[in-house]
Amino acid sequence: MSAVDGVLLVDKPSGVTSHDVVDVVRRRLGTRKVGHAGTLDPIATGLLIIGVGRATRLLRFFGDLSKTYEGTARLGVETDTLDAEGAVVRTTPVDVTREDIERRFAALVGESLQQPPAYSAVKVGGRTLHSAARRGERLEAAPRPIRVDSFELRAYTAPDVEFRVTCSGGTYVRVLLADVGRALGCGAHLTCLRRTAIGRYAVDDAVTPDAVGAPRPVEDAVAHLPRIELEVDEARAASHGSVLAPAGIQGPYAVFGPDAALVGIYRDEGAKARPEVVLAPA
Repeated sequence: MSAVDGVLLVDKPSGVTSHDVVDVVRRRLGTRKVGHAGTLDPIATGLLIIGVGRATRLLRFFGDLSKTYEGTARLGVETDTLDAEGAVVRTTPVDVTREDIERRFAALVGESLQQPPAYSAVKVGGRTLHSAARRGERLEAAPRPIRVDSFELRAYTAPDVEFRVTCSGGTYVRVLLADVGRALGCGAHLTCLRRTAIGRYAVDDAVTPDAVGAPRPVEDAVAHLPRIELEVDEARAASHGSVLAPAGIQGPYAVFGPDAALVGIYRDEGAKARPEVVLAPA
């Protein structure tokens, strides 16, 4: 077991991958058992949640949390990657008002299906879309359900648009802005993106990769989940992965022993509750 255990909030700089950040944390903490939740593209900055030790097994439970981003897009210029790292494929004169943009933002609020972009890590038939795109091949992934909770225009100085968006995990913000540009008739690409929050976790509480220290307790990885306190006998059974009585909660929930130690994550299935993750004692 790793001697280091818990959660880190890291402010990822631009120009490095999320995996690069993981490597920095591994070196600083002297452990290989490190992972991250919610990949950020190299061009993007902002909040990256890092799990260390036992917390790596809990990272998948961040996937359902909403993400908040702030960024800038440029109207009138389209690129093959939909962001500033790509090659320009089309330019169009811009004759757009603030009200036009606000209407297009509002039209995207709600649930919809989104096509993953060609330059992304999504796999089709075992191959990533970006590797095929770089070879001049075209692979298409099936559209995926997404949700946009809010899409706010913060400033508009043509041709640049500043925005804030809160959306479901798995949403490609650069696709949202490309869709806005297409609807406006002039095209657009993302020029800057910063993730400011993942659920209740804020980038204001994050540190740079080179400044990481002792992680937050592993319990912080499930602070957003419903919490159930178990009696001594129940906690002992849960620590061995036993089925429990249902808690009447929809979705995963964290179960704790009488000593307030996290035992694992359970989910109701009809008349039973089954473990999704059981943690070894710290």
